[in-house]
Amino acid sequence: MSTLYEEVRPSDGADDAVPVRRVELTVNGERRAADVEPRLLLAHLLRNGFRLTGTHTGCDTTNCGACTVLYDGVPVKSCTMFAVQADGHEVLTVEGLATASELHPIQEGFKDEHGLQCGFCTPGMMLAAKALLEENPNPSEDEIRWALSGNLCRCTGYQNIVKAVMWAAEKLGGSADDAGDDAGGES
Repeated sequence: MSTLYEEVRPSDGADDAVPVRRVELTVNGERRAADVEPRLLLAHLLRNGFRLTGTHTGCDTTNCGACTVLYDGVPVKSCTMFAVQADGHEVLTVEGLATASELHPIQEGFKDEHGLQCGFCTPGMMLAAKALLEENPNPSEDEIRWALSGNLCRCTGYQNIVKAVMWAAEKLGGSADDAGDDAGGES
């Protein structure tokens, strides 16, 4: 359990304690709890409270997508979501993609297809890609671009990111080439 904020009493003795609320959520498959101020953002709970620093904060306005996590399987920008909103829910961060011994296919794809340079946007991109591939295991390039459109990358120009997601889709069992072969096969 993490306590991010203790009740703070002003030195003048006034009873204006900072309110805290207990939140319990599942993060990367592990049940976690913390006492938080109601205004604490989910990104800050993940980074500062739970020390999951793969969730980056770039803009604090939902524009860049670096803070993207999966909230009950849906990509959300954790920089504008309150931690109390995650109470009772499941959150997946980039740290939850890999196992102890192997990378997730999305992570492998980003590595093998050079889908990253500085890496700042990469965790958010990977989680947006994971949500896409769970919903659509055989996306087109346009569908990938649309799914990642809320995530900005200032380094790669996106082509290698799209290739990385296509690579992961194929590795996970869905690919445009396989679908085309099946469609044109036996009648």
